[in-house]
Order: sequence, then structure tokens, then C-alpha cells
Amino acid sequence: MSKTPLFHLAFPVRDLEEARKFYAGLLGCPTGRESKEWIDFDFYGHQIVAHLAPPEQAASTNQVDGEDVPVRHFGVILEWKQWEELAERLTGKVKFIIEPGVRFKGQVGEQATMFFKDPSGNALEFKALRDSSKLFRK
Repeated sequence: MSKTPLFHLAFPVRDLEEARKFYAGLLGCPTGRESKEWIDFDFYGHQIVAHLAPPEQAASTNQVDGEDVPVRHFGVILEWKQWEELAERLTGKVKFIIEPGVRFKGQVGEQATMFFKDPSGNALEFKALRDSSKLFRK
């Protein structure tokens, strides 16, 4: 992974196939992992994730590895050690939406992740991949 942290953005879409046609087809962003509720795209080396959320559910959550992940969130992908240090620094100082932990254990996308809100209520995700070369692998 580059020395500069990679950007991560999750955003709601009304139709996943429509999003695939636009991001993968028109913009040429390769797809990564996906489910029936979300698709990862390689957005020029950064990770963006289209989450299915009809307009009336724009503030909803989707299931990701058994956790209710806020559809609207953004964050950054850190090196594993950076993530551990940040998780330790934040513990007891923020109210986590999703506590620091590892998801997709033993799978291609194994990652440490944590979610919390900023003072304005914006959901943030900070994550680190066990193997950052597999960020966009299916």
C-alpha cells in the first residue's frame, strides 16, 4: 500500500446495476468484492462502495459480515499498526457504532475496522487490511 493513506467512501445508490454500469462501465472503475446490497469499486486506486439504499432509506444500514454498517459513511484505509494505535487512542473517548474488531476473518478481504460518528453525526470508518494488495480482490 502507498505511504499516503487510501481514501474510502461509501454512498447510497438506488440501483446497484445502474451504479455498476456508471462506475465500472462508463468510468472504467474495476469492481471488487460485492454482495446483493453493495459493490466495491477501484476508484483510481481508492475504494468507493455503492450501498443499495432507496431514497426513503438513505440513512439506513446494510449488513456487512454480521454488523449493521451505516450506508452513509466515509473514512480511510490505514496500515495495520496505524489502525491499532488509533483504536487504542480512541477507546474510551468516542462512542463506537461498531467497536474496533476484525471482519471477514480468514477471507480475502480480512480487515480491522471501527465506526464512530463525528460531532455533527457523520459516520466514519477507519480500517486496515491484513493484506493491502487484496483491497479490490473478489
